[in-house]
Amino acid sequence: MAKQEKKKKKERVPFRTQWKQAAAEKKGMLALYIILRVMVIAVMIAQFFNGDYNNVFLCLLTLVLFTIPAFVEGRLKIDVPDTLEVIILLFIFSAEILGEIREYYLTYPYWDTMLHTINGFLMAAIGFSLIDILNRSERFAIKMSPFFVALFAFCFSMTIGVLWEFYEFGADVFLKMDMQKDTVLQEVTSVALNPQGRNVPVTVPVKTLSVNGEEWNLGGYLDVGLHDTMADLIVNFIGALVFSVIGMFYIKGRGSGKFVRRFIPTRKAEPAKPPRRR
Repeated sequence: MAKQEKKKKKERVPFRTQWKQAAAEKKGMLALYIILRVMVIAVMIAQFFNGDYNNVFLCLLTLVLFTIPAFVEGRLKIDVPDTLEVIILLFIFSAEILGEIREYYLTYPYWDTMLHTINGFLMAAIGFSLIDILNRSERFAIKMSPFFVALFAFCFSMTIGVLWEFYEFGADVFLKMDMQKDTVLQEVTSVALNPQGRNVPVTVPVKTLSVNGEEWNLGGYLDVGLHDTMADLIVNFIGALVFSVIGMFYIKGRGSGKFVRRFIPTRKAEPAKPPRRR
């Protein structure tokens, strides 16, 4: 037993070596990795000299997140399609560097909406692949129908979306951040404004906002995150639903859907073991 454990330890390949092997197999991806890493490092150096250490941490986090696809392929023996890998890398860069540091969330109102839609689509693809791998495995006794695979993918994506909104809410409450961006609304509907005190909603137009006696000419009142959260979940719903429906038809016609295969990770084929010598 001790000899077998030593052999297994010797057979383990370091993660850095696995990453280099994966990069050598996908030379097209290597250029994208290098370009994105150089850009992130350049931004990190600039933020360091500007004294914005929070953004420096975001850059470091981005560099760590860039290693996820290689880690999944090397350690978990799962093949991540090139299309999915490119989208994941660009998604991370767009969310952390462009969205947070370059303030695209404020410059482009629909930037956050676009990313949440893509997130719903990608998370559905990952959830879809989890069950699809089990369905195609001989060790898994239960075979799920295409509908239930699609349903799991949809629920998986929505759960990730909800957990992310929990994270944003927690960051806003405990760290005093503003991840759930506020929305300016021109009217408010509430039963609290009913002059008769009845449980009947009343709509009141709002033109100015007063905070601690200081008036803010925003053209309405400030909704603190509710509309932003619901909009994020709605577009996540749309992205998850689109992929789940496409994936369901992909399973029904196995092998005929080239589009879906670009987004579904699959388990790598294990090399054939040499016959034992007697």
